[in-house]
Amino acid sequence: MQELFIQYISQENLFTPKDHLLVAVSGGVDSVVLCNLLYKAGYSFAIAHCNFQLRGDESGRDETFVRELAKKYNTPLYIKKFDTQTYAAQHKVSIQVAARELRYSWFKEVLQNELTAGANEKKYLVTAHHLDDNVETLLMNFFKGTGIAGLHGILPKKENIARPLLFLRKENIRKYALEENINWVEDSSNALDKYSRNYFRQQIIPLVENIFPEAFKNIADNINRFRDIETLYNDAIQRQKKKLLLPHGNEWQIPALKLQNTPAGKTVLYDILQSFNFTSAQTNDVWNLLQSESGKYVCSNSHRVLRNRSWLVISPLVSEEAQTILIEKPDKEIPYKKGIITFSHTNNISIKTCGDIAQLDASLITFPLLLRKWKQGDYFYPLGMKKKKKLSRFLIDQKISLTDKEKVWVLEMNKKIIWVIGMRIDDRFKITEKTKEVLEVRVN
Repeated sequence: MQELFIQYISQENLFTPKDHLLVAVSGGVDSVVLCNLLYKAGYSFAIAHCNFQLRGDESGRDETFVRELAKKYNTPLYIKKFDTQTYAAQHKVSIQVAARELRYSWFKEVLQNELTAGANEKKYLVTAHHLDDNVETLLMNFFKGTGIAGLHGILPKKENIARPLLFLRKENIRKYALEENINWVEDSSNALDKYSRNYFRQQIIPLVENIFPEAFKNIADNINRFRDIETLYNDAIQRQKKKLLLPHGNEWQIPALKLQNTPAGKTVLYDILQSFNFTSAQTNDVWNLLQSESGKYVCSNSHRVLRNRSWLVISPLVSEEAQTILIEKPDKEIPYKKGIITFSHTNNISIKTCGDIAQLDASLITFPLLLRKWKQGDYFYPLGMKKKKKLSRFLIDQKISLTDKEKVWVLEMNKKIIWVIGMRIDDRFKITEKTKEVLEVRVN
């Protein structure tokens, strides 16, 4: 096993003898055997132990055991006690998720702040995940619907986390421990089926093996193939993304017809949506937008996909902002979402054509004014027209997209719109040959 261990580290390019290793040690057989193998192979390492304080005396026993283990190998030791139940309640997550978030956050902190490395040295967190863990993870990912990325299971190396026992089955690790007279402590919670992983380990996999005795071996053999398949898949997906996903400001646009005609288009869409926090179940909802009219949309917790004419438009969800701003005097700068509104008076009657400037007859303007987003039902008299027009129709005539419509603001006086900001003033407030003073309103 020692030779296979060293060979696997080299084969997967996990780390080198000069690198600095922090080994996550629970006290169970997997992490204790990992320490033994690293020590015999000549690697120096530090030990990190998390006490989640969930199993009463057992948690204290595990901590004491790990302290003695660190003394045995004469290695630095880092221990952290967590109030896991409080964290889970505050963040509204399961105990398992809470423990995972707490430990990996702390491991990262220890790596960054406690372990030092030279210019040509690296720092790695080393965990004792093994082949059984990997098969269980693959199956759980499959049933959760994580897509092809979930089928590679646990990677031997990801960023600065290395897993040198992934080639070993649990039974081999336990056998090695017994042969080498290695002591460890048992976690009684491993026998409980209430945790998903334990249920797969103790119920589902044995049931499948009753029908297909080689099931575990076949899945394990396929893990490396799935990794290769994922590489090919990602290469093809990236090529399709370049064709379909077009940047437009802080938005992304997808031509609807082109997506419909893309081979395996729904799978390509699924992969695109993952980057914007959409769930796998929402892929069908977004795909159905291709057959819907403009204005329909689907939201994730951070983005929205909107059908807008011949496009799907992906845009970030913006936090609510003040919908109405009162402007009491013309001598203040008024900040809002699109910039800063400023006012100035002038006797210069020369016409300016810049869209960011509104020139109004000052004698017709009285304060206070309201600065607000437009809404359905708004109307005004566009410059050059003697009849009123619904603002919604005006925006359609201007070929303003649905997403850009949401960014339109107006300046209002006494329930009359005097300027659709950046676009058109109201004809009733324009400057004429009778105008003596001009109120200029600017957006910077």
